[in-house]
Amino acid sequence: MILRFIVLRLVQLIPVLLGITILAFLLLRVMPGDPATLLLGSRGTAEDIAQLQRQLGLDKPLLIQYFQFLVNCLKGDFGTSIAFKSSVGPLIFERLWVTLALVGYSTVIAIVLTIPLAFLAALRKNSPTDNLIKFLFICFMSMPAFWLGILLVLVFSVYIPIFPVSGLNSGFSGLLHSLFLPALVIALSTAALTVRSLRSSIIAVLNADYIDTAYAKGMSRMQILRRHVFRNSLLSTISVLGVHTSWVIGGTVVVEAVFALPGLGGLMVSSIAARDYPMVQGLTVTFAVLVVLINLAADLAYVAADPRVELS
Repeated sequence: MILRFIVLRLVQLIPVLLGITILAFLLLRVMPGDPATLLLGSRGTAEDIAQLQRQLGLDKPLLIQYFQFLVNCLKGDFGTSIAFKSSVGPLIFERLWVTLALVGYSTVIAIVLTIPLAFLAALRKNSPTDNLIKFLFICFMSMPAFWLGILLVLVFSVYIPIFPVSGLNSGFSGLLHSLFLPALVIALSTAALTVRSLRSSIIAVLNADYIDTAYAKGMSRMQILRRHVFRNSLLSTISVLGVHTSWVIGGTVVVEAVFALPGLGGLMVSSIAARDYPMVQGLTVTFAVLVVLINLAADLAYVAADPRVELS
């Protein structure tokens, strides 16, 4: 059944992915002026512009250009980077793991923060502890990522030199150490949403009739929290986490810039500044595909948490 669900979801994602390729294809072509002229600037001669148009396939009809772009996307070929003078695909792949590691690390930290704090706030509803947790996460949610990142760097890299200011260390432990602060920046904004969502769900479940029945059967409070409350409270939080993680994929641009991480975000900023036409297209498709895959993973997690959901 799970396999059938995955296959159906993948089939449903085909129109979405086609729409993504169309948007990426038209992204720079709808801009005023000729893309080749924009890329070369005022220094480009007529011969240079014509040569770049042939290189990018801009001299062909639009429909043929899109079909060729779609075929190349399926092969993982996004052309040659104008700024780096190299194939776009390998350049993206070299930096992809940094962004994925950052997003995955931040998600783990957010989950570690969310579960105990949400239970603590829900079980002590309207107490000073509950109000303090809500106040702190409202503050974290309100802070811009670049500002929170700078504050953490000042405290934990300058005044208390525990973590590196920027860059990546070698080795798995070095990677976790150097990515902790940027991952924490993302995790705090994520936890600000998931703590509130999970807290509300826990309170709603605790007031359900079957919880009273469980107490009447003689189950302990810990058994009820573990067997009934936790799993039934996760459903809305999984949806919130999936949506926010999808947003985080694009939001890593700011965090990677603050901490000078060699991920896709920094590559996107430099490519836009350099008007690297093929690179921007390749990154746009890559970011969109990652968002689609994260949404698929969230659907699978939702089904795993609630078997009552129909696999259709």
